[in-house]
Amino acid sequence: MTDLTNLGVKAIRDGVAAGDFSAREVAEAFNANVAAAADLNAFIVTTPEKALEAADAVDAARAKGETLGKMAGVPIGMKDLFATQGVQTTAASHILEGFIPQYESTVSANLWAAGAGMLGKLNLDQFAMGSSNETSYFGNVISPWRKQGSNAALAPGGSSGGSSAAVSARLCPAATGTDTGGSIRQPAAFTGITGIKPTYGRCSRWGVVAFASSLDQAGPMARSVEDCAIMLEAMAGFDPKDATSLDLPVPAWTANLSADLKGKKVGIPREYRMEGTDPEILDSWERGKEWLRDAGAEIVDISLPQTKYALPAYYIVAPAEASSNLARYDGVRYGQRELPEGAGLQDMYAATREAGFGDEVKRRIIIGTYVLSAGFYDAYYNQAMKVRTLIAQDFAKAFEQCDVILTPTTPTAAFPLGDKLDDPLAMYLNDVFSVPASLAGLPAMSVPCGLNQDGLPLGLHLIGNQLDEQGVLNAGLAVEQRAGFVAQPEKWW
Repeated sequence: MTDLTNLGVKAIRDGVAAGDFSAREVAEAFNANVAAAADLNAFIVTTPEKALEAADAVDAARAKGETLGKMAGVPIGMKDLFATQGVQTTAASHILEGFIPQYESTVSANLWAAGAGMLGKLNLDQFAMGSSNETSYFGNVISPWRKQGSNAALAPGGSSGGSSAAVSARLCPAATGTDTGGSIRQPAAFTGITGIKPTYGRCSRWGVVAFASSLDQAGPMARSVEDCAIMLEAMAGFDPKDATSLDLPVPAWTANLSADLKGKKVGIPREYRMEGTDPEILDSWERGKEWLRDAGAEIVDISLPQTKYALPAYYIVAPAEASSNLARYDGVRYGQRELPEGAGLQDMYAATREAGFGDEVKRRIIIGTYVLSAGFYDAYYNQAMKVRTLIAQDFAKAFEQCDVILTPTTPTAAFPLGDKLDDPLAMYLNDVFSVPASLAGLPAMSVPCGLNQDGLPLGLHLIGNQLDEQGVLNAGLAVEQRAGFVAQPEKWW
């Protein structure tokens, strides 16, 4: 039999439905891979019994001749930002260690209803704040990739580094991610997988631990464009419990996948040719243009003039929202509580947050509180929100000239762990290409496009207009087919 852990979402689902193998066999194979890969530290909690339970339910339904769901028999990893009933949910922070929700997030509930099973909760940057998965209280996630001729541990990207490492290392065929400023797309590029952030509001945020509420959006991470489309269909949908959820039907993205881009225009923003971008990244961008031209698209130059202000605006808006969202962690209702002897209420708040939050989380709370404080609100936060509006207007004008936009996903390939940890600005620059689409709430995806001279994956980034996930997926499919990316990390763990 084919090694089941080399199969993707569609192949597993179709194989289970056809009776080529059972869902339990698939779950057992992935459970074994997860258990053998502790060195990657991709999982905070493993739930092999949950994967087997879901698999047995799918096998029983098939035996009875019942209709199977879109994700039937597919075991997945769940980023530990999604509340999972009866299973610890920590957001990779000490302050939530031991918190066991009595409810299920809408996205995870949708996936279980579609027949998926849970292999475990995946590691991430604490409260999704980071670009290298080095801020987790539960330790660094290590990329399964290695630079040729080196054993140095590499960053798997962040914040969804556990998700990217697990999918790339064949610990799961797919995983959930969340994307606030690039946290699906950047780790996908670093590890040679595919990940899509849908339009803001496509996937419910209910039951997802909040970072920046006007930016956070859940999405799938998998090894192919089609697998992402299948999983996104299962995840998405209107949720009355989320005031920002879009009350729209979920399109048939998978059925409408097409790599034929005849009549489509692909925009190339001149502002994305930034100083400091690796020349090999720029070369891959040129190849991407040729691939899309080969698929029938016309390549057009466009301008997104506010791009240079996107990163500074993001690092005002996101910390401001984080400082508000994280105020709920006070030691009173749930999570950790530090109560020094003789302490009053304010002392308990301070001691709990000092012990519970990591350095990067504290840094962003301080920045956010500062820009929202009297005297600085207008100077910083209001100005950043105006810039955000201008960035959205830039994209709206650009989409009058083109159907989809092609850029690099990241300015460099994966870097060694520890390289940028002491330089927050260098770390934040990892998101320079992904943040603008987040500020505008647009669908965007990263597709692997090859390896650099060090044998590390590179990704191409596709941005679509509001609600045009189909256009992004189709252009991604055209890139995927022409790139022919099949590289896997050599197993060392």
